[in-house]
This record gives sequence, C-alpha cells and structure tokens, in this order.
Amino acid sequence: MNDAADGEIPPGRPDDRTASAVRFTTELVAWVATPWALAAHSWLLAVLSVVILIGLPTLLSTPGDKANVIIAVPGRATVLLVLLQLAAAVTSSWLAWPVWAAVPVTVLAAVALITERRRWHWLISAHRHAS
Repeated sequence: MNDAADGEIPPGRPDDRTASAVRFTTELVAWVATPWALAAHSWLLAVLSVVILIGLPTLLSTPGDKANVIIAVPGRATVLLVLLQLAAAVTSSWLAWPVWAAVPVTVLAAVALITERRRWHWLISAHRHAS
C-alpha cells in the first residue's frame, strides 16, 4: 500500500488507510479480471495487461505518496494510474464474469472514486511536478 515505510504519514498528506485498502482491493480485481478477459483473445495481451497494471504503478510514483520511488512522476500521473486500474477492473469484470460478480466490482470502484478524493486533491495540488 502507499503509506510510508515506517507507518508515518508525510506532512500534509491525508490519512488514506481506508482508501488504500479499497484501492488495493480494486487493483487485485484488475490484475485478475483483465488477463481473464483478454486470455480468450490473446495470451500475449493477457500477460502484457498484468505487466502494465502491476509494472507501471511499481515504477512510476509521486514522491511522498510511496516510501520507495523508482521514477518520480507528478501527482496527476499517479491519479491517472489509479483511474486506469479502476477502469480495467470494471470493464474487464463485465467482459469476463457474470453480472453477479461484475456488479460488486463496479460498486467497489465507485467506492474507490469516493475514498480517493482527498488523496487525489493532495496529489494534484501539492505535487504538480515530480521532485
């Protein structure tokens, strides 16, 4: 999750432990549903989707948002990466799974949009440029 390694929240950063848990759960769904949806079309696309969905957020992060920053990016980029995860989770769940499974994923993504608001505001306002 995105809290600092020592458990301390950087100054000015909102405490987003609930948002982080919701975000991580949605990411897990994206990591499972997206290759599942793509596997019927191409195993290569399925593998590539996992590399993108896990690799990009691992490599690219906003300083102060994660304990370890490999490649610093502005806050807007981090917000876009989360939106990519949410979109992948919802779209792929509807393509790959029955309605009874896709509906809760859609609700989870909607909850993530709500719980992420404070973090996104902080990312965009305090981190316009990568440090």
